[in-house]
Amino acid sequence: MVTTSRQAASSGRPLDALNFFLADVRDGLGPYLAIYLLTVQKWDEASIGVVMTIAGIAGIATQTPAGALVDRTKAKRALVIVAAVLVTATCVALPFLSNQILIAGTQAIAGAAGAIFAPATSAITLGIVGPKAFAARVGRNESFNHAGNAFAATLAAVLAYWYGPVVVFWLMAFMAVASVVATWSIPEAAIDHDVARGLQKDGQNEHERAPPSGWRVLLECRPLLIFSACIVLFHFSNAAMLPLAGQKLALGNAALGTSLMSACIVAAQLIMVPVALIAGAKANTWGSKPLFLTAFAVLALRGMLYPLSDSPYWIVGVQLLDGVGAGIFGALFPIVVADLTRGTGHFNVSLGAIGTATGIGAALSTSFAGLIVVNAGYDAAFLALAFVAALGLAVYAVAMPETRDGLSSSAPVPTAA
Repeated sequence: MVTTSRQAASSGRPLDALNFFLADVRDGLGPYLAIYLLTVQKWDEASIGVVMTIAGIAGIATQTPAGALVDRTKAKRALVIVAAVLVTATCVALPFLSNQILIAGTQAIAGAAGAIFAPATSAITLGIVGPKAFAARVGRNESFNHAGNAFAATLAAVLAYWYGPVVVFWLMAFMAVASVVATWSIPEAAIDHDVARGLQKDGQNEHERAPPSGWRVLLECRPLLIFSACIVLFHFSNAAMLPLAGQKLALGNAALGTSLMSACIVAAQLIMVPVALIAGAKANTWGSKPLFLTAFAVLALRGMLYPLSDSPYWIVGVQLLDGVGAGIFGALFPIVVADLTRGTGHFNVSLGAIGTATGIGAALSTSFAGLIVVNAGYDAAFLALAFVAALGLAVYAVAMPETRDGLSSSAPVPTAA
């Protein structure tokens, strides 16, 4: 199937809307879960970390199979819809649950369903615009995603002030319904499913090859292995920072905990919008490596700045740096994976495999940080996370090659299975 320019153009607005409304759904409750369990359910930090780790592990277990499924199926829009409904249903059920095992179970389901979003939206995007326009379009996707997060967090801040932390559950349901409408608005005919899985239309790769084999692709490409290790370090450092900041804010003022968390999220998301646009637009000329190094450096700085003050104004101000680091990461992550898997037909399963690495880092981060808080306090946890970010910066600088065409001759592409 060949996607026409008219079909691609007609998909632009629905793709914008999908990324905007899916923003609040694809990450589940995220840091709001920590505030809800701390202030409403009265859990300690270590127990909160365990529940968030369970959700992360569920996502880890399903990332690679989710990518393989996206590679093979043509029902990519339906996958996004089913996953959105599952995530929302599990989160909306939380106000009616108090048992720790049941709460952990709902978050495990949400984590597993959430594994669909990254490879499915990336595949739909690649299948619509093709590899040449992919970098710029991913930057646009991330900008709308961050704008959607800012919109949802602003509503959460306002509504939570009057109705309490439980309001975020109902807000997520609204965003999920809107994301379903946006998904169905994307014309099915606009998606080239061969291009969506990374096949090139150059004669040699005109037909599908063997079924996807994510782990083989991952293990045969050294840059992909290095990139995976760096992703683990990035998310090991990053994942726990915002929940820890939210807990400090909630402990200082429990009544405003959710609203202050929303302020942190909105501040960062507003920074991410232009950062993602610039990263996507300039990736082909500046290269991905210097941009990723910037993301690691900003992440390390953020971890070192949090302990300097307990003022809510300081914490929200430091959180602005997350807009730079996460904005760069979100825009470049699928671009680097697409570079390293071009022509193999394994783009989405490889994206899922790297997503597994992401989940490992994030899941370990929350438990690691929670244990440090219980035993040594919040400042020690932030500094430990900053050290991990600095380690990732060193590894990426020394071992990771440039992957953009024309900027490096040492970016090998894995062979198809």
